[in-house]
Order: sequence, then structure tokens, then C-alpha cells
Amino acid sequence: MIMIEGAGTMDDGHDAEPERQLAWRAASVGLAVVEVDDAGLLHGWRSDPVNAHEFCTWPRSLAALRERIERDSDDDDRDDFLVLLPDGTPIGQIALGCQNMVEGTAVVELMLDPRYRGHGHGMDALDALVDLAFGELPLYRLTAETHTGNAPALAVLAKSGFVQEGVSRAACFHRGRRHDLAVFSLLRPEWEALNRPRAWDA
Repeated sequence: MIMIEGAGTMDDGHDAEPERQLAWRAASVGLAVVEVDDAGLLHGWRSDPVNAHEFCTWPRSLAALRERIERDSDDDDRDDFLVLLPDGTPIGQIALGCQNMVEGTAVVELMLDPRYRGHGHGMDALDALVDLAFGELPLYRLTAETHTGNAPALAVLAKSGFVQEGVSRAACFHRGRRHDLAVFSLLRPEWEALNRPRAWDA
């Protein structure tokens, strides 16, 4: 699920980590592997009502999130990253989930702190993850979903080269209503044809 629209602010108390090891770099952000100690930060973002709505998920307890991070760290079909500014400030989470190396498919997820929207960081993070998927992994098809009313996320996906395939009708239930999800995909040949610098050139 791609979540760039949002509201509210987060006082997470998470100190910037300028010395944190980056797994991947992009134009304006870096990607660092999510660690168990990041659970409090992620829990704060996921507990925001708008974020929960966009992700079609009910916020879980901090303990449950820590357990999930520990479990996913041993899982070969998912990679989770914090999105960091050059000074180490964490501004979001991005993931490459449901990786199937036989079929060459994976699902992209992005959650950006509302305070850092509108500066191109979401697109840079998405481009970096796409470059990782196609430049370092043998993937062929990436998919992403977002609410049909989430204009910022729809725009970021389109600018990053994703093509809308259709709409999953009534695919998300929230606050007593069903919501439609826009379904996007990006294929390796389409990524190869993109005229932009790759993450490894940053």
C-alpha cells in the first residue's frame, strides 16, 4: 500500500542517527534496514488514524509490531527500510514485500510522515526501491495499491513510471464504509526505458 497523504504530526522522540548504516541511497534520501529498536517510531506513524485508513489496517500494539519486525528480519520474501534524510532524520518507511523470486514479483509499500510530504522525498524513496528491485534483484514485476482518492500517492506512482491497471472495488473496509483501491504495476522493461539517473548514481 502506498500512503503519502496524511494528517497530524508525530512527536516520536526518535533521535536522528547520522551515523546509521545506509543500505541504499537516492537523490534526497537514504534507506536503512528497519531494526527492532525502530518499532516505537513505526508504531507512532501507524497509529495515526489517516495512515491506518490508507493502509487498510488496524493499528496493532507496540509489542506486536516489535514481534513482527523480528519475524520479518528472518523472512527472505520481505525487506523493510527506514527513509532517512541526509542528516539521519527518519521520515518514513518503505518496503519490498511478498517477494517471489521464481515468478519475479513483489509488492511495494510506502508510508511517509505527513510533515515531510511535498518535497519529493516519497518519489526519491520509491525510485530507489524500484532500482533496488530491478538493479540488484531478479524481479520483473512490481505492484502497488493506494486509495483512489489519495491524489499525492497516485501522482508519485505515475511519475515513478507505474501504470494503473485498474481498480479493486470495495477492497478496503474502514469506518463502516468500503473503499476502492487503485492498482498499479511496473515491469522491468518499463523501468529500463525510464530516462532518469539510477540510485547507484546518487
